[in-house]
Amino acid sequence: MTSTESRLNAFPVFMKVEGCVVVIVGGGDEALAKARLLSQSSAEIRIVAEAPGAELASFAASGGATLVHAAYEPSLLAGARLIFAATGEEALDRTVSEDARKLGIPVNAVDRPELCDFFTPALVNRAPVCVAIGTEGAGPVLAQMIREKIDQLLSPSLGRLATLASSLREAAERLLPKGSQRRGFWNDFFTGAPARALEIGHIEEAREAAAELLLRRTAAQGHVALVGAGPGAEDLLTLRAQRLLMQADVILYDALVPEAVVSMGRRDAERVSVGKRKGCHSKSQDEINALLVSLGRAGRRVVRLKSGDPLVFGRAGEEMQALRDAGISYEVVPGVTAAFAAAADFELPLTLRGVTSSMVFTTGHDLKGGVLPDWAKLAISGATVAVYMGRSVAADVADRLIDAGLSPDTAVAVVENASLGNRRKLHGTLADLPSLQERADLTGPVMTIIGDAVAGADFTHSQPLAARIGASTQVAEVRA
Repeated sequence: MTSTESRLNAFPVFMKVEGCVVVIVGGGDEALAKARLLSQSSAEIRIVAEAPGAELASFAASGGATLVHAAYEPSLLAGARLIFAATGEEALDRTVSEDARKLGIPVNAVDRPELCDFFTPALVNRAPVCVAIGTEGAGPVLAQMIREKIDQLLSPSLGRLATLASSLREAAERLLPKGSQRRGFWNDFFTGAPARALEIGHIEEAREAAAELLLRRTAAQGHVALVGAGPGAEDLLTLRAQRLLMQADVILYDALVPEAVVSMGRRDAERVSVGKRKGCHSKSQDEINALLVSLGRAGRRVVRLKSGDPLVFGRAGEEMQALRDAGISYEVVPGVTAAFAAAADFELPLTLRGVTSSMVFTTGHDLKGGVLPDWAKLAISGATVAVYMGRSVAADVADRLIDAGLSPDTAVAVVENASLGNRRKLHGTLADLPSLQERADLTGPVMTIIGDAVAGADFTHSQPLAARIGASTQVAEVRA
């Protein structure tokens, strides 16, 4: 689900205006600005002004618009597709807006958001390609700043390339099956030889390159990308991961991957939850392996979206082996693992010169057996230990490490929902860690970092674990 904060109050659409009348009421600079903006379209512009300014009159005289020299009256709005109230007078703009709504015609009142049915965006025009930037009337200057940046990124030849693509669309749909093969052709078209030829103005060469590309497309080959989704924040996704999501036919995602990250894929991609969380497995690992192989053999481009990094407690090894055995091509795209995100949240140096030069990534369950794992010896010798999925076994982790010789005063940092806006941070010592196991209020994924380097973290916005222990003790005493 999209969060309430990120929902748009004005939904962007592109209105057809070819051959339609758009009325602008007003005779000053506001009306002229709207007329110039609309002149980028094929609309028939009608300006209603009793006393138009010189520049506006000149604009109309040059053929940019039809100028109606008259005082405003509602009948002048009849038959319009869109209406702009740009008189500069609040009372008159309000009247125009009310009259337009009575006629069922969408209206925009310049600099008066409360009177608007729609907002005019800042435009990057590469007709027929258009990029529109809107701020719901909150920041026109910001919209213009964004427009300038996008304008610099887009090639001047993009419109011609889009026009050429339109002329090939019917042939592509006839010759190439829907899905990976057709999408692959268009990807090559927009990034390959046709685009390069148009960049230097060689239109016929671009047509020939496009025709050759269309004829030599072969059957699509299945491919699987094991992609790290990172710790949760969508802006920590790598550029490669984002590109692969936009190319995928199918996205298989884990339970810990937020909807905001999954939504970065193509809207028409098939999305399959294969989530595995403690005590709740929607699909077994064998079922996931079989699904990846089946989709690859069917020629689909698949993104297997895993929380954090695929190669850190992500069971990617089993999936890669299944794909290798089946002869399906695959790649691995690293992601920001939870330990790094948690350390960043705490501004915590995982290695610190003169204190620690080694790290251990582990799960708390490694300490539940009868034999102390080898990595525990590294912890005792000063390594920083990052414990994944360790809340429910926090007491075991603390007890075993203390029994093995690690000081109870060793610093500990804990983060729930690392990297996200709703993260919570706790800090204390190894002796305090058992209280974490009792924290039923921590429902998100928890990352625990243990070691002397943790003492260098910023605990300004962190809650002491010891405070929880004290509260628990007081409750127990009251109950007694």
